[in-house]
Amino acid sequence: MLQRSGSTRPHPDPHHAAYPQPPLGAGDLSVQYGPLPSSVRRARSEVRRQLEAWGIADRDSEVVEVAELLVSELATNALLHSGGGFRLTLSAAHGVLRCEVSDSGRRVPRVLDAGTGESGRGLFLVEALALRWGWRHDGPGKSVWFELGTCGADGCGRR
Repeated sequence: MLQRSGSTRPHPDPHHAAYPQPPLGAGDLSVQYGPLPSSVRRARSEVRRQLEAWGIADRDSEVVEVAELLVSELATNALLHSGGGFRLTLSAAHGVLRCEVSDSGRRVPRVLDAGTGESGRGLFLVEALALRWGWRHDGPGKSVWFELGTCGADGCGRR
């Protein structure tokens, strides 16, 4: 089941509260995905579609590619470790894109050494490519999030 909600207003997080007007490319979106392998592909597509709609893709195609990759990793982790579906939440404002994947799992996310295995690299990639990332317990489950700079210029907050 796919449930979508969103707006063109900045995300209601307190760190956006001081800004009275949403800047160009601002908005938020939240989509619920079922526990299907195809949900990961659909979430990646949603990221690209939304960043294009917000005009972020026009300014910085690299941020779109990185966001798709990292959302894919978090969504895959959600399916593998929670046994259920997941919610993808995107918000963009003031040069920052925040992507969050929430699931019903309570397991604490850990960054593993990339090694040579075929799995276990998701959070390693998130840590390597995101400006910031973290997680929190969220009701009966958890949310894992990351942020990317979106202005496409040197000194914009990229690693």
